[in-house]
Amino acid sequence: MTHPTLSDWPQAERAAIHGVLTDIDDTLTTEGAITPDALAALHALRAAGLPVFAITGRPAGWSETFALAWPVNAIVAENGAVALWRGADGTLQKAWLQDEVTRRANFARLQAVARTILTELPHTRLSQDSPGRETDIAIDHSEFAQLDDASIHEVVRLMRAGGLNATVSSIHINGWIGGHDKLAGARWIVRTHLARELDAELDRWVYVGDSTNDARMFGHFPHSVGVANVARFWDQLTHRPRYLTPGERGAGFAELAHAVLAAKAPR
Repeated sequence: MTHPTLSDWPQAERAAIHGVLTDIDDTLTTEGAITPDALAALHALRAAGLPVFAITGRPAGWSETFALAWPVNAIVAENGAVALWRGADGTLQKAWLQDEVTRRANFARLQAVARTILTELPHTRLSQDSPGRETDIAIDHSEFAQLDDASIHEVVRLMRAGGLNATVSSIHINGWIGGHDKLAGARWIVRTHLARELDAELDRWVYVGDSTNDARMFGHFPHSVGVANVARFWDQLTHRPRYLTPGERGAGFAELAHAVLAAKAPR
């Protein structure tokens, strides 16, 4: 697979970047944990004054600890539905895209679809982080359980037949109700936290990801980067990242951060 790498990204374009949007699993993390190089990259971006928002399919409950511990401005969980961040007083702050009545009604529908999937495909399993989910459901395909491509496609079909949106991350198949997605979540968090309109400054942001559920983001941002392990999904991507990192997962994220910050350094 030949594709432009970070070294092909013009320095002037990298120097103009003033914010980073990133996936978490297998982009920021490696084997489920953040590595020292990726964590150091987050600290370096913060020290340089660049906001970082993580946009993930992971649940709100799973994201709480990391929203408090990592040097990110906020985490948008459940594919755009829930935002979490560390407040000025050090406590966890939380906001939802949907109101409580809508969330409660949707939750019942989501659980019904989950029961249908587990009944019709008895070899499938809910993700282990499911107890922390508030606005979606997730079927494990590569984290603690393994599903073949045919099973993944069938789970997606059943979710959509049940009226859900469905997308496949590097580890889970997520289903939810509503028009939101990672892009809507990114627009929401930039507007609410920075009082700016993301689409008015797309050329000053970079998005980094690794999977098919990042495809819309890859296609929307003129500066999009895939960590090297995106190769696993290359043929399935409806939109591909403009550049690739040499390294996989957290190492690739660290390379991305270095590429941006090095372009800003005085010469």
